Amino acid sequence: MQYKRIGAIDIGTNAVRLLVTNVIETSEGPLFRKSSLIRMPIRLGADVFTKGKIGKRNVKRLIHAMKAFRHIMLVNEVIDYKACATSAMREADNGTGVIAKIAEESGIDINIISGKEEADIIYSTHIEQLLNPNKTYLYVDVGGGSTELTLFSGQDKAASKSFNIGTIRILTERVKPKHWKEFHTWIEKHTKKFKNVEIIGSGGNINKLFKMSGLSLGKPIDLKYLNESMARLEALTLQERVLKLDLNVDRADVIVPASQIFLAVMKSSQAQKVHVPKIGLADGIVRTLYFERYAQKRAPEPVNKG
Repeated sequence: MQYKRIGAIDIGTNAVRLLVTNVIETSEGPLFRKSSLIRMPIRLGADVFTKGKIGKRNVKRLIHAMKAFRHIMLVNEVIDYKACATSAMREADNGTGVIAKIAEESGIDINIISGKEEADIIYSTHIEQLLNPNKTYLYVDVGGGSTELTLFSGQDKAASKSFNIGTIRILTERVKPKHWKEFHTWIEKHTKKFKNVEIIGSGGNINKLFKMSGLSLGKPIDLKYLNESMARLEALTLQERVLKLDLNVDRADVIVPASQIFLAVMKSSQAQKVHVPKIGLADGIVRTLYFERYAQKRAPEPVNKG
């Protein structure tokens, strides 16, 4: 059996992640199988959305994280990787300088991607292959700094857009009524001609809400459950969410604005269900890297090159 082990680093607004994936090459095409996922809640957005730049403390933490990720990839014999930074990094006044410092000290090269590039990478996961061709779906990826929306009519991409509405932005009071109005208007405009739109949810918060629901894999969360969960979460203090609901400290606050975003999407699209396939940006990074470099039989590049 031939396979390649590929790494994806997602430097998000709330957390940074390293996904290691085994890409098994078969006569019918590659199979992508997750090997490990490591998440570190550095919260770059807490700096950027309040001060306009990444603070010294988080720069140091980010460098340590990238050094750790590099060593983990070496231990796992990852042959290649790609690192992408999203909303917080692209808005930070010192983002370019931080990227250069990380490359110098850790050897990890990071690409700052636009909202459109982020949506395109997520789309590359070929989520449409999991869809019912007779239904309409709105793919919703909620992050700390932005929310990416992609509308599928059957298995075809009908529209997509990135909005600067995310969990950390909401917590830092950077999402204004005009931003919500633009969000609702876009959703209503693009979904009004379709009946029975269903949501596909992506991101750590919707994954956690799904786990809390107790539903079996493949079953969707419904609107009633999300409304009840939102009410329950809002009624608890941060400490109570950690102790009573067994949430991590860095999840206990952002899960409320994430729920708010999903409920807003469902209201504007009149959707009643959210499917949670657990596919996100890091999965898309692995796929795009593989098809860019290895589907054409390019020779592997070791992670420790240079």
